[in-house]
Amino acid sequence: MKIDPYKHEEKYLQWKEKTQSAIPEITKANSDIIKQYLQDMEQGLNVSVSSKKGSRSFIRLNVLRQRLTFLAKQFEARFGLDSILNISEHQLFQFFLDMRSGVIARKDGGKLKSAKDFVRDFKAFWHWHQKVNRKQDIEIKDITVDLDPSGEKPDWVYLTEEQVKKLASSARSDYQTLIWFLFDSGIRSPTELMNIRVSDFYNDFKELNIREEVSKTFGRRIKLLICPHLIKNYVQTLNLGKDDYLFTTSPFAVNKYLKHLAKRVLGDEKSPAGEKYSHLTMYDFRHISCCYWLPRYKSESALKYRFGWKNSDKIHYYSELLGMKDTISEDDLLVDVTKVEIEKRLDKAEKENLILREGNEHLKLQIAKIEKVTALIYREMKINQEFEL
Repeated sequence: MKIDPYKHEEKYLQWKEKTQSAIPEITKANSDIIKQYLQDMEQGLNVSVSSKKGSRSFIRLNVLRQRLTFLAKQFEARFGLDSILNISEHQLFQFFLDMRSGVIARKDGGKLKSAKDFVRDFKAFWHWHQKVNRKQDIEIKDITVDLDPSGEKPDWVYLTEEQVKKLASSARSDYQTLIWFLFDSGIRSPTELMNIRVSDFYNDFKELNIREEVSKTFGRRIKLLICPHLIKNYVQTLNLGKDDYLFTTSPFAVNKYLKHLAKRVLGDEKSPAGEKYSHLTMYDFRHISCCYWLPRYKSESALKYRFGWKNSDKIHYYSELLGMKDTISEDDLLVDVTKVEIEKRLDKAEKENLILREGNEHLKLQIAKIEKVTALIYREMKINQEFEL
């Protein structure tokens, strides 16, 4: 059984139960169309050609229901529309412009940083609407084609290896193990993290198998080079069995502890990635781990495998190249032409050495012949001397 740390399935099913008649605070037309869309996404029906096939996860379903309900409310209030499907291209672009500029703000008055996510989700919804109607031979104009899905990336907390050491050394023993495990493995937290069992470790805790069924993308078996001894001691201290889960503390409690710890140890300043140290979470360690391993891996494909990524753009997204340094050396100046020249010289030297070795062999043979002749002459002289006596 896969652990659902944030109870996404439970939340979604409860919401479905409560909204059987209608979604509150929006028109019936909006309620009906949103529920129809979510039902199709549950089953994997009418998805875009460019999107992955199959039913959507409960995490995704919860995000979709929240965002589409928010958009329906906004379109009703701002444009007087009783259906989200009646939005015009001009109204749509004006709405997202206001969202990006801060005219439409958070409840606390702050600027929304997730405009790009709302754009992406509305585009997916509209393409579903087009596909459903196309099956009935009705063509719907794509009013989302020119929407800009780009946006600011959320800030995060960057830590150097020394800062991780400082943080871990000031933490409780169980959190020391967790911190080094997150840093070493780069595992997704909390979804993959909370589904790791003792039986997922191999080779005396030096290898970790992240099972296919608990991964967002694909299963993988990775090497642990920093924390194996800590994990081993942790398992022995807690007397955990093979089927026991490694970390069971709730994500909320862990993040609360990490924030207090980081503020106490590192202060409340902003990290190089834009977020304050006091806002450190488990998720940040995936970024931090990527920054640590990026200059140490020899191939991009191997790094992607470790982190469970299919696309190379994730490497820059998670690292932003923080902590990188220029590693070029004089040896790197030996470009191909220079290397060819050196190889020619080495080949010439080897041939010269071969000639010298052959000359030495010939000389040895000549010396041997001289020695043989000298020995014969000496013997003849000795015989002659004995005869004269």
